[in-house]
Amino acid sequence: MASIAIDGPAGAGKSTIAKQVAKKLGFIYVDTGAMYRAIAHYLVQNNINIENNDELKAACESINIAIKYENDAQQVYLNGENVTPFLRTEETGNMASKSSAKAPVREALLGLQRDMAKEYNVVMDGRDIGTNVLPDAEVKIYLTASSKERANRRYKELIEKGEVADLDKIEADIIERDERDMNRDIAPLKQADDAVLVDSSFMTIDEVVNAIMSEAEKIA
Repeated sequence: MASIAIDGPAGAGKSTIAKQVAKKLGFIYVDTGAMYRAIAHYLVQNNINIENNDELKAACESINIAIKYENDAQQVYLNGENVTPFLRTEETGNMASKSSAKAPVREALLGLQRDMAKEYNVVMDGRDIGTNVLPDAEVKIYLTASSKERANRRYKELIEKGEVADLDKIEADIIERDERDMNRDIAPLKQADDAVLVDSSFMTIDEVVNAIMSEAEKIA
């Protein structure tokens, strides 16, 4: 089985790009961020204190996450319930960033992610795929963009949904999340030594996809 790992900070466009690359290659797309968000959703809904390791560990042990594909779209199931519509809220995203640094949360998902890569050809995106989850991936990409550009993309996304958004606050949240992700003790966000850097700040989606496809062709 072949694996493509795409890492990078929040809002860099990893999911959008990974989906298109996977479709072009006929690979399975695995959105690890959605898995962490599913756990975060559970933690928020159940008022779990993530600073209490015993409480967090017990919560993680009661969680079952499954990835299913319905009409060619990835759906995330949490304890049998499709929670996909609830995964992209700011509250869930912020909790995911905080809770993903916790050992019980990472342990709960690491085995599932690696098993999927053994069973399928995958494009997997996240924060530590190339450095930790799939260190032997045939292609590793570090996809990034400036905090200002990432905030602007998120702002436009929220406005298009009819939601109220504050561009400066969004950028401040992104910078804070970057700091948290890059400095956590467990599997921090960083570019793998053998990863190809792709800065999408001034690139179109098609240009980014083509850049990654050029790397993917080397393993075909």
